[in-house]
Amino acid sequence: QVELVESGGGSVQAGGSLRLSCAPSGNTYSSNCLGWFRQAPGKEREGVAVIYTGNGRTTTADPVKGRFTISQDNAEKAIYLQMNSLKPEDTATYYCAAGGMVRYSGGLYCQPDRNEYKYWGQGTQVTVSS
Repeated sequence: QVELVESGGGSVQAGGSLRLSCAPSGNTYSSNCLGWFRQAPGKEREGVAVIYTGNGRTTTADPVKGRFTISQDNAEKAIYLQMNSLKPEDTATYYCAAGGMVRYSGGLYCQPDRNEYKYWGQGTQVTVSS
C-alpha cells in the first residue's frame, strides 16, 4: 500500500505560478511511475505529467507542455509540479498518483493514463481567476 499526501494548492490570478508537492509513503519500492492528474467539475480526470523515478524521464500532457514541469527529489522520494503561466482553464482538483505501468521505448518511461495508476492522494484544489 502507498499513501500519498499533496500540498501546495491555492488560488492565483491568471499568469501566476504555484508549486504542488507530493510525499509518498508506505510500500513505495514498486511504484516507479508517479505523477499528477487533475479533474475539473463535470469533466473526467486527465493526466497532467508523470515521471519514471528510475531515470527521471517525464511525460507531459499537451495542454500544459511548456508551462508545467514535474520533478522529483530522490532523497525525499517526493515529486513536485511547478505550474507557471496559469490559466483559468487550469482550475481543477489536482491529484498525485503512483503505481502506474512502466513502459519501454528507447528507455523506461511512464504514461499519464489514469486507468493505470493504483494509488491516489486526496487531491488539492487549484483555482485560477481571470
